[in-house]
Amino acid sequence: MDNRFYFNRIYIFRLVIILTLSFIYMQYAHAQVTFNDKKTLKITYQQTSNGQVIENQNPVWVFADSRYTYITSRDQWLGKSSYPTETTLVDHTSSHYFQFAFLNTDDIVAAQDTASIARQAFELLDETKTILGYTCKKAKTSINSNTIELWYTNDLDINASPSVLGQQLGVVLEYIRNGNYAIQAVSIHKEAVQTPDFITYEHFRLLDKISYQDKVWKSRFTTIPIFDRQQIHFSDTWEARDSILRFANGTIAVKKVRFPVLGRQHQLFLDLTEQSNGDAYDRTGSVFMIPEDKLLSFMNGLQNGIQVLPVYDNGNGKKYQGIVATEDYSPALELMRFFTPFGVKHFNDRVTLKGKLWQDSAFYRQDITQYASILSGKEVFIGAFIGNYDKGGHIISAHITIHNEDDTNNAMKQVVPLFNTVNIMEMAGQEYGTMFDNDKGLMIEFELNKELNKAQLVYTTTGHGGWGNGDEFVPKKNTILLDGRIVFDLVPWRTDCGSYRLYNPVSGNFSNGLSSSDYSRSNWCPGTVTNPYYIDLGNLSAGKHTIQIKIPQGAPEGNSFSAWNVSGVLIGE
Repeated sequence: MDNRFYFNRIYIFRLVIILTLSFIYMQYAHAQVTFNDKKTLKITYQQTSNGQVIENQNPVWVFADSRYTYITSRDQWLGKSSYPTETTLVDHTSSHYFQFAFLNTDDIVAAQDTASIARQAFELLDETKTILGYTCKKAKTSINSNTIELWYTNDLDINASPSVLGQQLGVVLEYIRNGNYAIQAVSIHKEAVQTPDFITYEHFRLLDKISYQDKVWKSRFTTIPIFDRQQIHFSDTWEARDSILRFANGTIAVKKVRFPVLGRQHQLFLDLTEQSNGDAYDRTGSVFMIPEDKLLSFMNGLQNGIQVLPVYDNGNGKKYQGIVATEDYSPALELMRFFTPFGVKHFNDRVTLKGKLWQDSAFYRQDITQYASILSGKEVFIGAFIGNYDKGGHIISAHITIHNEDDTNNAMKQVVPLFNTVNIMEMAGQEYGTMFDNDKGLMIEFELNKELNKAQLVYTTTGHGGWGNGDEFVPKKNTILLDGRIVFDLVPWRTDCGSYRLYNPVSGNFSNGLSSSDYSRSNWCPGTVTNPYYIDLGNLSAGKHTIQIKIPQGAPEGNSFSAWNVSGVLIGE
């Protein structure tokens, strides 16, 4: 059944919005709500912060009579608000209220709350003060550890407030949060209102409160889907899925993704959720973007074999394919490095330990705003890799969200991918990052066509391999030199791995009472993201430069060897 609400366009404020839910027949009824024009008040509120009026604000407007309170804003009433925008209608005869969210011109949702107002509790104090000529009393409460003070009057014989809070006290003329933010009435008068055109809506959907809140929250940003329960596993066969490309025996999934034009006001976040689908071990994972700005790209290697990519040779006898930028090639740009825990979800019911409730999935979220310029207005390949040899493997879902940040001073960054030793094509023969076993380590030569100001190297590093004496478990200093000058010199190390024990149901347990997932590691833990380092390089002149990474990589022990996954992206203005 379609639900409708209307406004009378004459001179009396009419609202068709009240809904009652029939739990027996699961049908919605609607009725016309008419404000009593003889007692209808319009109250205008302004907001202050630390005693100063907030500039360029959108004042709260409240319309109220003996039965209803309607909470809106000036810009919303005048049809100037951007979407989403919300209004609230309180029915004082039942102490219920309705929230309405206008998500866009064609999508309106609503929710009813029948309990919150009646549950409100206040400490009523003896203090009084005068606001707009009305004697006001003080009430105090706490909401989510915030101290709220309300100044209200009973001289107007109605109930109203600029928020749902305090609707039963009288008319709230001032709302103060934590002593430094206030909403205060600046005018009260009777007003016959001609309803503007934009408020005549049809076809809204009544949702439960949680669904309503979720709908409103998600409408505040743009979501770009990438993977939806995508299997990452080792297999010669896999389920065909539209728009998803699979490589390296199914351990890599790639999708072409289109981005809108982005600006300095946008912030980008990458979200990924992982569950084991049969693989019990902690694995290296990477989400990457494939630059296609040069003759060759990493996509050529995926499609035609690793042998078509340029080789890095540092003299240690091994050939490292597709890891450094050249004049004709840009390596894969790493957006996120993540590590799967030991068997989350799939093995949750296999191990029961007292006092431990295993998590349902591992969730990773990372700010990738620094890469906005290389994504803006483009259709690019986004890929995900999890190194594993398991037929069940892992299940991932991933998306990128774009958020408006009006108060940002961030400039759009130039982005230059330089190196990435994560052997994304491990299961198709790509060499491990073992080039740090000699003094040269990893050396990258690059050329800038013009000066790069406020340059930074976004550097992600994790050590792997070996058992007790391998670089995964032994702190090793990473040293980075720019044009022969040391710009970074520290030990990347994580000591908080035990915090993620509940994501690791089948982590090995040892006689000393520790789990494998508890142990500190070279900048990663099972079930976490590895955060990049932002290394300031100053202003870089146009021309040729070198970056060198040196790590005292441990020697092999039998069949066990150490390796380092390092990626670096140059950003600047």
